[in-house]
Amino acid sequence: MADTTRITVTLPNEQVAELRKITDNVSGYVAEAVARQLRHQLLGADLLRHQEEHGEFTEEELAQARASIFGTADSGGSASAA
Repeated sequence: MADTTRITVTLPNEQVAELRKITDNVSGYVAEAVARQLRHQLLGADLLRHQEEHGEFTEEELAQARASIFGTADSGGSASAA
């Protein structure tokens, strides 16, 4: 198991109530959410750096990326939320 550090986090009462409805392991749930956000920010920084070096993505490149992610050639960004 990875090393851990105990911290105190303050959340609105409503969020805590909803968290407790979905999980008995609030720490694990929050750790996963933080990891997902960190990946999101790192990916965003990588994409920005790529565009700074190579120029903005073309519509074709964006359509290819959407097709890879969502399994469709739809470039309108109309993928439904799960």
